[in-house]
Amino acid sequence: MKGLAAYPHVAILSDEIYDHFVFDGEAHQTLLAYPEIRDRLILLNGWSKTYAMTGWRLGYSIWPKGLYEQVRKLSVNAWSCVNAATQYAGIAALQGPQDAVHAMVAEFDRRRHIVVEGLNALPGVSCATPGGAFYAFPNVAGTGWTSAKALASALLEDAGVAVIGGPDFGVHGEGYLRLSYANSAENIRAALGRIAAFLAQRQAA
Repeated sequence: MKGLAAYPHVAILSDEIYDHFVFDGEAHQTLLAYPEIRDRLILLNGWSKTYAMTGWRLGYSIWPKGLYEQVRKLSVNAWSCVNAATQYAGIAALQGPQDAVHAMVAEFDRRRHIVVEGLNALPGVSCATPGGAFYAFPNVAGTGWTSAKALASALLEDAGVAVIGGPDFGVHGEGYLRLSYANSAENIRAALGRIAAFLAQRQAA
């Protein structure tokens, strides 16, 4: 945080949508806890991940006081109010029992280990264990593919597995893929099996 505080001219956008998806006994740390950057911090969050309300399009943002009027004008002209049914659903999610949230995070934790173990068993693939959310970002440079996006396309077309090439997330993403484990453990294992078969076939060719 000292690094951010040292650059007062830099605005900070903090996407904290995965604040409940933290593993290994760690706790989410919101940037709102640091008053030294509060006057230039914009925080984003919503219901889509924590409450599995991805289609409801319900979220919120917290803005510095100095930008409030500008974002109010933007909001008024860009969209109207969230429909009433979604608002009531959002209230129910916040005020109701949170058992389902805890159960969901525990299930994602289980899938996380399945994904990481399976990826690390693949030839030429290494994957660090993610500490949050529900994505893995394995290094695939050892597979012999020089383009991660080309590998992602080949896996989709030839193996029926949808992944995203690392370069889609920035210039340092080459050599990596992103996989989501927001699916059943059965389907995750099936996908890993297809990737293994695809890589083995290509190496044998």
